[in-house]
Amino acid sequence: MDFIESLIMNCSYKHFISLKFIFFSGAAGHRIEYKLSEEVRQAGYEIEPDELASLARAHDMMGLESNGGVEGLAGKVRVSLDQGVKTSEVHLRQSIYGLNQYDEKPSETFWMFIWEALQDLTLIILMVCAAVSIGVGIATEGWPKGMYDGLGIVLSIFLIVVVTATSDYKQSLQFKDLDKEKKNIIVQVTRDGFRQKVSIYDLVVGDIVHLSIGDQVPADGVFISGHSLSIDESSLSGESEPVKINKQRPFLLSGTKVQDGSGKMLVTSVGMRTEWGRLMVTLSEGGEDETPLQVKLNGVATIIGKIGLAFAVMTFFVLMGRFLVQKALNGNIKNWSFNDGVIILNYFAIAVTIIVVAVPEGLPLAVTLSLAFAMKKLMNSKALVRHLSACETMGSASCICTDKTGTLTTNHMVVNKIWICEKSKEIKINEGKDVLQSLIPEKVYSILLQSIFQNTGSEVVKGKDGKISVLGTPTETAILEFGLHLGGESSHYKESEIVKIEPFNSVKKRMSVLVSLPSGGFRAFCKGASEIVLGLCDRFVKANGESVSLSEEQRKSITDVINGFACEALRTLCIAFKDIENISEGDDIPDSNYTLITVIGIKDPVRPGVKDAVRTCLAAGITVRMVTGDNINTAKAIAKECGILTDDGLAIEGPDFRNKSPQEMQQLIPKLQVMARSLPLDKHTLVSQLRNTFKEVVAVTGDGTNDAPALHEADIGLAMGIAGTEVAKENADVIIMDDNFSTIVNVARWGRSVYINIQKFVQFQLTVNIVALMINFVSACISGSAPLTAVQLLWVNMIMDTLGALALATEAPTDGLMKRPPVGRSANFITRTMWRNILGQSIYQLAVLLVFTFRGKQLLMLTGSDASKTLNTFIFNAFVFCQIFNEVNSRDMEKINVFQDMFSNWIFIIIVVSSVTFQAIMVELLCTFAGTVPLSWELWLLSVLIGALSLIISVLLKCIPVEPTKRSAIAKHPDGYEPLPSGPDQA
Repeated sequence: MDFIESLIMNCSYKHFISLKFIFFSGAAGHRIEYKLSEEVRQAGYEIEPDELASLARAHDMMGLESNGGVEGLAGKVRVSLDQGVKTSEVHLRQSIYGLNQYDEKPSETFWMFIWEALQDLTLIILMVCAAVSIGVGIATEGWPKGMYDGLGIVLSIFLIVVVTATSDYKQSLQFKDLDKEKKNIIVQVTRDGFRQKVSIYDLVVGDIVHLSIGDQVPADGVFISGHSLSIDESSLSGESEPVKINKQRPFLLSGTKVQDGSGKMLVTSVGMRTEWGRLMVTLSEGGEDETPLQVKLNGVATIIGKIGLAFAVMTFFVLMGRFLVQKALNGNIKNWSFNDGVIILNYFAIAVTIIVVAVPEGLPLAVTLSLAFAMKKLMNSKALVRHLSACETMGSASCICTDKTGTLTTNHMVVNKIWICEKSKEIKINEGKDVLQSLIPEKVYSILLQSIFQNTGSEVVKGKDGKISVLGTPTETAILEFGLHLGGESSHYKESEIVKIEPFNSVKKRMSVLVSLPSGGFRAFCKGASEIVLGLCDRFVKANGESVSLSEEQRKSITDVINGFACEALRTLCIAFKDIENISEGDDIPDSNYTLITVIGIKDPVRPGVKDAVRTCLAAGITVRMVTGDNINTAKAIAKECGILTDDGLAIEGPDFRNKSPQEMQQLIPKLQVMARSLPLDKHTLVSQLRNTFKEVVAVTGDGTNDAPALHEADIGLAMGIAGTEVAKENADVIIMDDNFSTIVNVARWGRSVYINIQKFVQFQLTVNIVALMINFVSACISGSAPLTAVQLLWVNMIMDTLGALALATEAPTDGLMKRPPVGRSANFITRTMWRNILGQSIYQLAVLLVFTFRGKQLLMLTGSDASKTLNTFIFNAFVFCQIFNEVNSRDMEKINVFQDMFSNWIFIIIVVSSVTFQAIMVELLCTFAGTVPLSWELWLLSVLIGALSLIISVLLKCIPVEPTKRSAIAKHPDGYEPLPSGPDQA
């Protein structure tokens, strides 16, 4: 699918390139002339939607210039480049220029799911059997008695198909909703003169969109203004080289990514009129790939199905053999009647039904149900699962590499301390600007404010209510808010025009800006990681406001200030400036000989609940490692507060880590708990080492564009929903909507729940499979008849497949799940504990049911013409109640108390009650169809008691200790899964 998609995209792009060539090389007369429609004219616009869309799509510079450039286009779509679209006009623009939504492949209807469920080969064979049975039955027994057997099979098939289709249809609707949610990108626009956030679906032609690093371009448009804006168009063109966007190359295309810089664009086309939208028409959305667990269980299902097929064939031949021998002994081998045909057809139906029961189609269904249930619950808990497999993989996570800022901390930053003019000062919100102004000279105060308001990637905006707020990253916001607190205003510095910007990135760890001064000359400002900016400085501002050379002693003194701030868990930044007389247009912003203005300490408190979440991880055998770009002292202080850094743990800086040899890395990684001043490449290296060398299942958090490689490399990539860029989210498996570490732990808890719920269901289903196969086979071999009819077996199949999956796959996680080690990569899915329970319950059920099969009439003192039918009905009833009580047993594979929290799971209760109710209807009311007879209350009570006795059998089984396998005894975690105690004393 990926190859075909890439091929189509590349072919489409070549077509697109040739279109551009035609447009550029053609004269004005060869350009398509668009006539303004009456609808567009009446709406007050002066350009056709198709003409506007063709400009960006064909990179038509001539067309743009003929329309008066970006300002002319803005006029034609009736929008101010400063004020943006008026909210009152949004609906009108959508009706004229379209919605920002792509045509999607229509979802399958309920009837399509019915049709797919009917494609099952065994069900088709059964339907043919039922049709023949009805025909033969009516011919031999007349109407309506002759049709009951066949009609009973048809009704059972119908019930199975409807239940299966309903379940699949509901899951498809849920996945569609989740898919729409993960595509819902929040975009920053200017509307009504105010900068605000809107959904990508609400974007309209004429919107002024603000772009920054990591953003996805939400529609086709034209560049208005910006700095160092470069776009990754590889999703459209396949070319990895980023495209520089400026006045000479102003066109931006939907679906591309901002790789560097920032800027503003005017939206010229949305939805299906964009190049991306046109490509989407040629591609149909591929469904979710099967998860690793689904693949593994499909293998299990195939093996069980083959065993079932062998038993079915043997059962049919045994029944046929006995039937032919009986006819031969009676001398009727040459005399055949319709009755004989019905008997043989009945044998064939029983054999086919054994296959239906044996093929555990409920296994993949259980995985889908469990994953869908977990996804829905996680969505409510602020975690959006983008890939199904992440749910189950997270249950095996043995290590989480987490960011600090925003994940472990609140991301609500405030400037807490400042060092300036050789003085440290604690900043208090209730203090006015005069307190700091009185400490430092006016000249320094002015340069400080200029550096704050001009060297920033954020923006001070005024809302509709007149309230001033700051839009941008938490760190930038804290600094701008500090500037506002000091009495500064961004409008004061408009006279100094920005000449060049180098935006912050995680490699340089700094941001620089070059401005022209009103008095002539230029001034460069630089801010970023404290030790890096300090390293660029050779001067600093003294207490009297004068700039003097920075001696080694003074550099050490300032480093001590930085470390002092960091040890108080403050995030430290340095701000510096440099005056320049002349600079050429092509020159970069200087990276040396700066004058240090200030050291700023920003407080970002640890999130409530993080310490408990880390403790939960450690108890669950999950190692938590902090990987941050912050100062090592700040990182260590926060890590200790969170409980990540222990006394025997190791904290290291990125440069030291990346210079280690592979052998040294192998020695230090097991102790590594904190990595500070790290680059994205360091995080990627750490993840690779953990996965490949230590065979860990690694979850990684990330928010920046440069985190994408590590997110992609990890077993589970966790992107931040608030602070994360679109590039990070696209490479992640799960999006943490509230950026909270506690939510990550919740994902791990649900991942483990998915795994163990499916284990419960497999244990339950294998027990039913063994008993159903063996009882019919043994009975056929010995007595020549099967006690369970085709209709009865189909009913049992529905109880254990669809309803059983629904009951056991939707169990909520318990606290005990996070008190055991994670599942190993190579762990056996069916553990020894499960085999103990499966074989124990199977032996009990087979022993009881076979005794009643061969000695039931004597034991129950049954006489009369209906004795055989009553006995078979009793065996069927007892068998069903054994499965219902075994469903309760399967709720916990180890603990004796299987009733814990059972009554809080309303789905489980409804399914058990429904199963009992339908069983009563089958036995008492649908006698003709089900091949049953009404039972006395004594036989009903005995059926229930035989089923309930499996609860006591379960208790006895759980008292049998289970030894781990040789392989798992040597492994770190027993059996890859089972640290829970076994035996009577501990169970």
